Amino acid sequence: MNVPEITEIKEKLEQLKSDGLIEKWELPYENILTRRSAALFFVTPKNEEKTEDIWSELNSYENFSSRLNEEKKLSDLAYVITFSEEEKQKATVEN
Repeated sequence: MNVPEITEIKEKLEQLKSDGLIEKWELPYENILTRRSAALFFVTPKNEEKTEDIWSELNSYENFSSRLNEEKKLSDLAYVITFSEEEKQKATVEN
């Protein structure tokens, strides 16, 4: 499914990968997503010391939040990033 607001994030993640900040990223169940706020993106930074640089690049998108991917159910990558108000509130409470 072609959802412009999801495509925008995918392009940004590809740019960050090209820039050497992200080693790998994934978007499970992409074909059933209809909005960015429902998407769970997974990323692994190339270097943990550059994680804040990645978050800084993504922070301009509404309701951006990140957390460690402790569950490892949908992906083995290190972090989950979302653009959901609910997830952002949960991340704020956890930190």
